Amino acid sequence: MTAELAVSLIYEAVLTITLIVAVLIGPGMVVGLVVSVFQAATQINEQTLSFLPRLLATLGMIVFAGHWILERVLRLFEMIFTTIPGAIG
Repeated sequence: MTAELAVSLIYEAVLTITLIVAVLIGPGMVVGLVVSVFQAATQINEQTLSFLPRLLATLGMIVFAGHWILERVLRLFEMIFTTIPGAIG
C-alpha cells in the first residue's frame, strides 16, 4: 500500500464522517440556539425544555437525509473494497 493510497482513503473517510455529523448536528444546534434565546427572553429556566426540540430536529434530519447518508457511506465502502486488491498486490 502506498502512502498516497492510504492518505486518500483516510481523507475520504474523514470527509464522509465530517459531512454526516454536520448534517445531523447542525440543525440541532440551530434549534438549541432558538430555544435558548426563547428561554432567555421569557426567563423560563427549564433545562429539559430544549431537549425535545433538539431530539426532534435530529430525528427529522435522519429521516430527511437518511438516503443521502446511506449513499455516502456505501460509496465510501465501495471505494475501500475496490482498492483493497490493488493495495495488497
